[in-house]
Amino acid sequence: MHHKTSSRTRTASLLTLAAACVTLAAAPCFAESPARKAADFASGPGNILFLAAGVGLPLLTDGQDGKNHALRAADSLLVSVILAEGLKSLVKEKRPDANTHDSFPSGHATAAFAVATVEGQMHPKQAIFWYLGAGLISYSRVRLNRHTVGDVVAGAALGYGTARLELSQPHGLVLSPFITRDGTGLQISRGF
Repeated sequence: MHHKTSSRTRTASLLTLAAACVTLAAAPCFAESPARKAADFASGPGNILFLAAGVGLPLLTDGQDGKNHALRAADSLLVSVILAEGLKSLVKEKRPDANTHDSFPSGHATAAFAVATVEGQMHPKQAIFWYLGAGLISYSRVRLNRHTVGDVVAGAALGYGTARLELSQPHGLVLSPFITRDGTGLQISRGF
């Protein structure tokens, strides 16, 4: 019963954040307005800090499980970004603000939701904050006219789905030699 409730809570959180992003995306973003500065921060340094916190904080806060939690976040981040970049190359959607054809899906949204999903799973009491951060980063991409709402929603779904797949595997996806169930990670022994 607890599993169904937490799954419903995660789904409701994602839908709420997506609805908020769509609603707020319609608001104008003037060149030097406080909203523009906040969006610039969320898309730039804020995004880097968010991803670094998602991968690095478990090492500091999760004790014996910290290494595995950090590796799971890194694994999910790595795989989701690779998939997003592959889709960008295949789809070649034009960006709203430029002539480049690498808009779909939003890499920022993909990465942020991949990290938020792993951290939300590892720390359920903090999940709303991780999803809120991912939502704000995603929203900033629309606000800055770098992506359409569809790009961001697809990126969020890709990041979320990749992280759920990563978490469903006992040893992760690409970093599987380093991720173990007991938290010890890859063991290298000297045998003489």
